[in-house]
This record gives sequence, structure tokens and C-alpha cells, in this order.
Amino acid sequence: MQLENLTKLYPGNPVPAVDNVNMEIKAGEIVILVGPSGCGKSTTLKMINRLIEPSSGRIRIGDEDVTDMDPVKLRRKIGYAIQASGLFPHMTVAQNIALVPKMIGWSQSKTRNRVEEMLDLVGLDPREFHGRYPRQLSGGQQQRVGVARALAADPPVLLMDEPFGAVDPITRDHLQDELIRLQHELHKTICFVTHDFDEAIKIGDRIAVLRERSHIAQFDTPEAILTNPSDDFVSGFVGAGAALKRLNLTRVRDVGVVDFPTARIDDPLESIFDRLRSGSHNELLLLDPNRRPYKWLRRGDLALAKESLARAGTPVQHTVTRDATLRDALEAVLTDSAGRVSVTGRRGEYIGVVDMETLMNNVQELLEADRMEALEHQHQLREQHARQTQLEQEGLEA
Repeated sequence: MQLENLTKLYPGNPVPAVDNVNMEIKAGEIVILVGPSGCGKSTTLKMINRLIEPSSGRIRIGDEDVTDMDPVKLRRKIGYAIQASGLFPHMTVAQNIALVPKMIGWSQSKTRNRVEEMLDLVGLDPREFHGRYPRQLSGGQQQRVGVARALAADPPVLLMDEPFGAVDPITRDHLQDELIRLQHELHKTICFVTHDFDEAIKIGDRIAVLRERSHIAQFDTPEAILTNPSDDFVSGFVGAGAALKRLNLTRVRDVGVVDFPTARIDDPLESIFDRLRSGSHNELLLLDPNRRPYKWLRRGDLALAKESLARAGTPVQHTVTRDATLRDALEAVLTDSAGRVSVTGRRGEYIGVVDMETLMNNVQELLEADRMEALEHQHQLREQHARQTQLEQEGLEA
């Protein structure tokens, strides 16, 4: 997808809201537009699907110039997800997801199958959520349905305008992980607007840091922006702790996820006790009937457990998915007394654990890499200074 000299000038205002934006978004990548409030990032996004008509410039998707296409037809070819989901309250979950497929003439059976496929894809059980209304869903569930609706007609391009901005931080982390997982499966071309630089680092393949009127201050990979911000404006977005922000660039799936002794809550008590007594660990992880992490049970809890498992053990407070970042995992471990965090699948089922030692080893590697890079940069600066001094001296002698 290409934006060519894209400009928006509102009547009565001599200064463009968006001024001459040129950007190429490669097929299958996530590009994040990040910048201060009022810089024009949402206006730029909405010009792509012509919710806001450009004053001038061109928009190309694939080999097609869509600038002069019927805007209604264009929007049916582009997925669109916004903050607070934008679901129609009088329609069920299934009706919301089926909206665009019906508009473009899909058959009833194809649409019905697609609705079930989309619900499963975003981790919602079709049997449970098919007939619910938006008011019967949590904020996170509404956002998942919003993403499912945006993807329902299988558009090549997905636009997302601060889609996770209206939910709590924990739900937001999980929704970000869900988007990353979906992108691994679907390989869509995604343009995503946010004001949160940490979110940009976590999700984006490339980040466009925008000044006023959507002027591009830097357009590069998260790694490049973190290690080599182009100027003070970009440095201000990166903020302090760039090395720790790089924890958002490594996923849990990239480090050592290991198995851990488990038992199901509905296993016979005696078998749970035997496993706990005989294991090499002094604790095990109790799973609920759906194999979701439920409680950490330690040997010291055995006396209480003999009376009732409900009274024994420590409830699992946090879990992470394989697509969570090391930063997410580290925060979860630090707030959980177990010193480790459970890793879960699409529907919350147990996969394994990541412990503090593994995370700290990775943090040390990142910090060491940053240290070596800083030393190399200092060495290059000294060499440049030495060459400059030599040239100046030669010039004086001449």
C-alpha cells in the first residue's frame, strides 16, 4: 500500500491538517503511526479508506489506485477497527460479524461458517457468544468481536484506530498479544494508530513517528528507533529506559518455556498429594477442568488441602501468552509470589511456565548488547574526531 503526497486541507484553515504524506506499507507488515495528539495520525488513517476525503494525493493498494474508487466499495475491501469496538448495540455478535460479508453478497452458509471461524480465531467460543449482544460482553470481548468483524470479509488491508485504548491495562496487553498471534496466522497489511509508544514497539514491524501535520520524523523498525532516534523529538517519544523498552521486542515464544508439574482440580485428592510429595518441585500447578491455570499448590498447603482444595494454595493472578513480550512476562513474575508465570494458549489453556532466571538472563543479554553498541558508537565518534582533527591540521600546514 502506498500513500503519495496525501494532503488534507479543511475549508477556512490555511494550514493543512495533513501535509504531503508519502509512505509505503509493505504487504503483510504492521506499520504504526504514533505521535502527539492533534498531529494528524487518525486523519491520515481515515483518508486511506476515504472516511475523510483527501484534498490531494493518491492512495494505491496493490496495483490499484483507489483514490477515485466508489468509497463505499473501497471500505468493504478494507477492515476497520476503532476504539470501543464500534459494534451495533441492536445486533447480536454474529450479526455484527456477518455485516460486511452479507453486504458483498456472500451466501448464508458461507457467512455463517465465516462467523464461527472468526469467533474461534479471536478466542471466543462460537456456541457461547454467537447470540449475545454487545452489552452482554466485557470491554475486551467487545474489542475481540470488533477485530473479528473487521476481518470477516478477509480484506487485504486492516486499519486500526487506537482499538485498545478504552480497556484496562491487563486486557489491553492480552488484546495486543491476540493481534500479534492473529498476524502470525493471517499476514494482513495493517496500519495502526496509537499515542502509546510502548504499544507501538510491541506491535509494530515499523513505526512512523509523526510531527504536526503528519510530517514523518522517523520511519524505521522499533530496534532502530530505540537505539538510534533521529533527533530530540523522537528521543522524547522513546523516553528514558530504552534498554528496558527493548524487552517489548522479544516474545515469550523466543525464550525457554518449560513444563511444570500439574494436576487437575477434579483429579482424586490422593493422586494430587502423591504427585506433590514425590515431585522434584515443592509445588505444582492446579488446572481447572478446561486446563486453565487455577492455583499454585505447595507442600506446605497439604494440611489445608486435606480439608478442602478450595481453601488451599495461592490463586494464579497472572498468565501470559506465547506472543506476550518479555516485559509483560517480567511484570507478571514480579507481581506473582510463585516467581514464575504460566504461559497459556488461545483459550487460556496451560502450555508451560517461564521463570525469573530465564527472564533475567535475557535482560542481561539485552543490557550487554546495548553496552557493547554504546562502546562501539563511542569508538566511532573518537575515530571521526581524530580524522577531523588530522584534516584540520593538514589544512593548516598547507
